[in-house]
Amino acid sequence: MPDHLTPQSIELIGGAVVVLGAFAALVVGFRRSRRAGPPPFRKLPLPPPRGPAKVEPPAEAVAVPVRAPAVASPAPASRRPDWQVGLRRTRAGLVGKLEGIFRGRSALDDAALAEVETVLFGADLGVRTADDFLERVRRVRSPDEVRPALEARALEILAALPSPLVAASEKPHVILVVGVNGSGKTTTIGKLAARYAREGKQVIVAAGDTYRAAAIDQLAIWAERAGVEIVKSAPGGDPAAVAFDALKTARTRGLDVVLVDTAGRLQTDQGLMDELAKIQRVMRKEMPSAPHEVLLVLDANTGQNAIRQAQEFKKAVAVTGIALTKLDGTARGGVVLGIAQEVGLPVRYAGLGESLEDLADFDAAEFAQALFAPAEPD
Repeated sequence: MPDHLTPQSIELIGGAVVVLGAFAALVVGFRRSRRAGPPPFRKLPLPPPRGPAKVEPPAEAVAVPVRAPAVASPAPASRRPDWQVGLRRTRAGLVGKLEGIFRGRSALDDAALAEVETVLFGADLGVRTADDFLERVRRVRSPDEVRPALEARALEILAALPSPLVAASEKPHVILVVGVNGSGKTTTIGKLAARYAREGKQVIVAAGDTYRAAAIDQLAIWAERAGVEIVKSAPGGDPAAVAFDALKTARTRGLDVVLVDTAGRLQTDQGLMDELAKIQRVMRKEMPSAPHEVLLVLDANTGQNAIRQAQEFKKAVAVTGIALTKLDGTARGGVVLGIAQEVGLPVRYAGLGESLEDLADFDAAEFAQALFAPAEPD
């Protein structure tokens, strides 16, 4: 080794040798790969040929009973409905305004009666009932007698209706539920199913609104919440077939109650009205007495339009009773009296809240008393 090389120079030379050696190895490897040529071609097996896509026929009548999962905890016990709270808005719109007219007056003069007339005809009671109430007000002698007189007349109107139906002695008890879009049919069915389940009855619901997939899904959710079974088909199926299959399943297995949902329809849609008649005819092939009740669901928010709906549905199908929904959220609850007096149909149930147990049996005395109780101060 030359004497003039320092240790640092020796270290640098050694590093360079290592780098040159690695580069030479790379060059040799590359030349060998060039001489060897590309790797042999491997022919992969082709997948089997596919036939034309399978098109499922529309589900028309095959409706399979599906047991909804049991609820995680027992449904809450039915609680007593609070009619005073449920009719608070309606009472404010009727009794509250009447009290405002009478405040400071000791007698019912012509000016006061004119104001009373305006309030009554604007309270969604229906023309016939408003005129009836106005006549009663004219008979009293002082403003203090108005509320008691109207309460008594309201009770007379409601008491004149047929008494609520009792459960049919023949099993199952079949309830066909009808109404316009958005009235609350599916929610009402869910609440009825939960009620019957709480009473220990075996319930099956039929998803007869086959025109909307969302309606089928919504009813399935309510069935799951209530812990009852559901019969459904794919969207576009035959509603009459779904109702028939639910009824046949219930009879075969000895179930207690069948609740049949139907598509929402306007009272002027004759085609859909005819479909309701078809559903009834098909069910009667399996059970001649079915349905035992045709429940018309009406939205209390629609006011006097609910009276017209009830009249038209009654012409098209043998409606036996009314379920009035959303009564707690409207000032138009007086429509109950118009339905009773102008259509002659009893209100069976009233929706007084959103939870499963908030479907109250209609009580004429409690309704009249709560409607004409003194209005709460603002």
